[in-house]
Amino acid sequence: MFRPIWECVIRTIESGKIAVTNEIYREMCHITGDVGDCIRASKDKLLMEVDDPSWDGRDFISQFDRMQKAHRQWISDYSMKSNAKTICLRDMTAVALAKSLRLPLVSSESSAGDSPKHKRIPDICALENVVPYSFNDFLKIEGAGT
Repeated sequence: MFRPIWECVIRTIESGKIAVTNEIYREMCHITGDVGDCIRASKDKLLMEVDDPSWDGRDFISQFDRMQKAHRQWISDYSMKSNAKTICLRDMTAVALAKSLRLPLVSSESSAGDSPKHKRIPDICALENVVPYSFNDFLKIEGAGT
């Protein structure tokens, strides 16, 4: 019998295995139901504040600043391209956080492929040597459905 996937997501959030930037946390707070309640109740476990001495927030800022310069031509906030087609600064914070923490990044986005004009989260992850997981990959790794 399969365990409900949302129980797996809630268990993983409550275990402290997920880290997010403030920008991503604010987006996640719009999720409703049990998962949304869990997200809001787990803010201290999820949110990585740059001034928290338990991790290297300065490295995160350094990575983010470097990535803004290195990938500027693909960032929608600078290039006036659609957020749906290419990465935005908010999503770049997630890539910088994953790189700083040396963790994979879970995203529902697909690659922009070989596009010379657009790069999405998985594409920037590949350029930055960050392992990108789809939501399905994440669920398999965390044991949903077993």
